Amino acid sequence: MTLPYNITEPSAPELPLVLSVPHCGTAFPDSLRNEYKQELIAKPDDTDWFVDELYAFAPSLGMTVITAVYNRWVIDLNRDPKSKPLYTDGRIVTALCPTTNFLGTPIYRNHRTEVDAEDVDNRLQNIYWPYHQKLQELITNKKMKFGFVVLWDCHSIRQEVPSIQSGKFPDLILGDVDETSASPLLIETALQSLQKGPYTVNHNHPFKGGYITRAYGDPKNNVHALQLEMTKVNYMDETESNYHPAKAAKMQSLLITTLQALAKNISAL
Repeated sequence: MTLPYNITEPSAPELPLVLSVPHCGTAFPDSLRNEYKQELIAKPDDTDWFVDELYAFAPSLGMTVITAVYNRWVIDLNRDPKSKPLYTDGRIVTALCPTTNFLGTPIYRNHRTEVDAEDVDNRLQNIYWPYHQKLQELITNKKMKFGFVVLWDCHSIRQEVPSIQSGKFPDLILGDVDETSASPLLIETALQSLQKGPYTVNHNHPFKGGYITRAYGDPKNNVHALQLEMTKVNYMDETESNYHPAKAAKMQSLLITTLQALAKNISAL
């Protein structure tokens, strides 16, 4: 099996920022591929499509990027390794190794309702833990070099997912686990920057950060984690199927400003 992640190192003077893109992967291991409904995995719907492309500017600004190779339907890198639910408010919550998509449609040919423990453990050992070990290594190295680090976890979602909430999501949702995963200064920096753009911005609702933000954010020890969720129509076409260069460029401008502001202000802590 190939490495479950790709790393893009900075091509400019290094900054204390690590970007994680855990849901952009589209690959399925050969040993599992035939177990899924082929028409679904041809274009797995819950993928954070093109988010890695959206943030492709980051290395040229001195930021390190880690992106997933395998699809979240194989194993979700942003879920608790013991499948502890992230939310308990009645929304659909897919498992560590999902058996349905976000709309509740079975993704396996045999309509299984769970993945057996041995299979889950194999996916943990081969995909999940290697990604997280590498992410931890990147964070540790940045902290050793700079004394502090910002982890920016990058996500996108369809504009409407009725199983999570009724109605459309806002354009951007900053998550910091109810203001516990990063310093107040960095949270305010990110919010103020994002709010200067032409987008609707929510804070911790309906997403406050997944497992990555919750597990790595440790501001008392100079590790600050923030999650940005965005609706796909802000960088894709209206059908949420294709990358839209003009929309993406507009969003990238705001992302660049925000990430550079974080890099500047973290040194003031």
